[in-house]
Amino acid sequence: MEHNTIPELIEDIRAGRMIVLIDDEERENEGDLVMAASMVRPEDINFMAHHGRGLICMPITRERCEQLNLLLMVNKNEARFATNFTVSIEAAEGITTGISAYDRAHTIRTAARPDAGPHNISQPGHVFPLMAQPGGVLTRAGHTEAGADLAMLSGLEPAAVLVEILNEDGSMARRPQLEAFARKHGLKVGTIADLIRYRLETERSVECLSTHDVETDFGPFQLITYRDS
Repeated sequence: MEHNTIPELIEDIRAGRMIVLIDDEERENEGDLVMAASMVRPEDINFMAHHGRGLICMPITRERCEQLNLLLMVNKNEARFATNFTVSIEAAEGITTGISAYDRAHTIRTAARPDAGPHNISQPGHVFPLMAQPGGVLTRAGHTEAGADLAMLSGLEPAAVLVEILNEDGSMARRPQLEAFARKHGLKVGTIADLIRYRLETERSVECLSTHDVETDFGPFQLITYRDS
C-alpha cells in the first residue's frame, strides 16, 4: 500500500480527521490512530475505543504540561521507550464520571484550550497526557512527539489524541494489518520516518547568529557563530 505524504496527513489533521501513523519496525513497530486534540468529538473517542482498542492518550508539549501544572507520573522512568506519562486528568467541570466518550472528549478539548490552566482540570482522571520532548520527532521518534508535531504543523494547538491499534484478538497490529485497517476505514496512513524527513527538509534548524572578520598571523579569517535550534 502506498502511504500518504505528510502534507496530505496534515490536511486531514487540520480538518479534524484521524490518520494512521506507523513507527519504525525496529522500534515499537506499531501504529496509532492520531488526531488533533482541539478537534476531538465524542464519536472520535468512541471510534478509538471500539476500533483502536489501545490506551487513549493525549500528547502535549512540555510547555502545556507546565501551563497545566502537570507532573510526570514517576520520577524515574523505567519504561522501555521512556514514554513520559503525566498524572491522569479530568475536566474540572462539565463531566459526570469522566469515562464516557463525551466526558473524555470534553476533558481533552478543555486541556487543549490555549488559555487552559490548573483550575480547569482535576487529578487523577480518565485521560492520560503524554509529555512530548522539545524538538518533537527530531529529538525522539515516538508517536507522542509525532502527534504534537502534526497538530502544530496543521496550525492547531500542539496537542493530539492517539490510541494504539490492536487486532481483534488483542495482539498488536503490524504494518500489513495497519494498512488493511486504514483501507477498511478510509483513513490516510503515514510513517514517523516520513515526518522526520519532512521536518528536516522544510525547517531551518541551524541559525547564523553573527559573522566577524578576524586578522591573524596566518592571514584573514572569518568567524561565524551558529545556533542549532
